[in-house]
Amino acid sequence: MTVWYTNRTVGWSTKAVIALVALAVLLVAAMPVAFVAGVILMLFGHIIGGLALFGASVLAAIAAVVIAGFTGVRELRKMVSQLIGQRGDADRGYGDHVVQLGPGEYDYR
Repeated sequence: MTVWYTNRTVGWSTKAVIALVALAVLLVAAMPVAFVAGVILMLFGHIIGGLALFGASVLAAIAAVVIAGFTGVRELRKMVSQLIGQRGDADRGYGDHVVQLGPGEYDYR
């Protein structure tokens, strides 16, 4: 395998983060549906059931967003540390483009 191909393949942890983000988006998008279903339940007399439905959907969406956010940040930190490890600690990526000038090479016109 070539180097660029191994760097572009998605690992199982990245797939898990993508799945968590998709679940969070799905749960946030389902909140209006749960609200309407809760209102319909309350209109038919099931006040506690309607409030529980809407409250549970809000809590599930918040939990999914928080979990997806934390795992995404962890995955990002892991990728950055791998990139820094590949380049080495001595070379920060900008050492190749810096030109050192001597004291006589400055022009102050």
